[in-house]
Amino acid sequence: MAPTQSIATSRIHVVFLFCMCVAGLSLFATQAQANPRYASIVIDAQSGEVLSSDHADAARYPASLTKMMTLYLLFEAIEEGRLTMESRLPVSAHAAAQPPSKLWVRPGQTIAVEEAILALIVKSANDVAAVVAEGLAGSETAFATRMTAKARALGMNSTAFRNASGLPDDAQVTTARDMATLSMRLMHDFPKYYGFFSSTQFVYLGKTYKGHNRLLNSYAGADGLKTGYIRASGFNVATSAIKDGRRIVSVVMGGFTAQSRDAHMADLLDRGFVRASLLTRGDWIAKTDIFGTAESMTLASTQKTATASMTVAAAQASETSAPARAEVIAQGDAQEDPIRLLLTDMDQGAGTAGWMVQVGAFSNRDGAQARAHQAATALSGEFRHTRVSVVPAGGERQMYRARLIDLGESQARRSCQQLARQGMDCVVLRAGVGG
Repeated sequence: MAPTQSIATSRIHVVFLFCMCVAGLSLFATQAQANPRYASIVIDAQSGEVLSSDHADAARYPASLTKMMTLYLLFEAIEEGRLTMESRLPVSAHAAAQPPSKLWVRPGQTIAVEEAILALIVKSANDVAAVVAEGLAGSETAFATRMTAKARALGMNSTAFRNASGLPDDAQVTTARDMATLSMRLMHDFPKYYGFFSSTQFVYLGKTYKGHNRLLNSYAGADGLKTGYIRASGFNVATSAIKDGRRIVSVVMGGFTAQSRDAHMADLLDRGFVRASLLTRGDWIAKTDIFGTAESMTLASTQKTATASMTVAAAQASETSAPARAEVIAQGDAQEDPIRLLLTDMDQGAGTAGWMVQVGAFSNRDGAQARAHQAATALSGEFRHTRVSVVPAGGERQMYRARLIDLGESQARRSCQQLARQGMDCVVLRAGVGG
């Protein structure tokens, strides 16, 4: 196969697979309602573009994500010269009395600033959070006031802090969007300290403490930031990852288990990197919501047969609609993800199954018919007499898919390559999968 044909074929595969993502993920729209604590957001760190969001502005409990603000103010104190990494912070009775997770520091002890940083990130030590609060503001209450003021200064207008650790307090609330903002400001404002967030263990008084953030080891490119959990919040995590020079920041709140939360975060990051890449390249597929959008399509499908269509409604879909794989959060089970099942079926191959090329979707039949005939006319050689079809697609808005049909797999791909070279968008679909 010639290099150009290989590139074109790869491009067709990308378009086809993520067309399937649109359909598969929309199936989870109603399942998200099973978990009222759920929220998520995915952001391109360089451009600031929101790649996906669901309930990103709804009030949630931050749990130990709170400690990111405690660390922000600690880094600020170091930068301003009020503390050094070697400075010793005294431990009060109040700090020592904080409930686990903790480092079990004792009243009258001191702890070095660098040790405190690692204890907050790796161990998520509540006692050390109180130590830092008292060391910077005299009391944890006064420190919480500073935390809230800093949140406002950073544009975190929906966040209020009442303590430095994230321990339960009904008045301590935030949003997924605010936590993503804080994550990015930590990276931007204190780049030389950001490396601490990739720490997976540290040694204190001869004992090795290991961290809770398993994504640092399980997701390639992940290099921070923080996990959190209290019963009221569920399992939270703020994560940043870099791939091919692109950085994405994502926040997931309200997981039922640490495992389902991490699996969901990994999936959000995967889809985020693909979407960001497609947006950069200007591919038309990037206009669709590959994270799943209930308002864009109404699909009748089982978990093993996802129906996909690249509709104008999908192309205009808002990024703030239905959740990305919220089923992982709602049920803690990634095995029934219809996208994974679909891709498994595709990997096994369809053999003699028929194939087609979709060249657009229109709000009226005449427009779809015209585009289908335009595409057929544009083809040459063996494809000159390719059959055309206009298929209605169900949903809140009636759409009509324009297609070239009754093709073999190789024919469909070569047809789409011809059309692409002439500037016509197309998607290769297997009969029975594309609807």
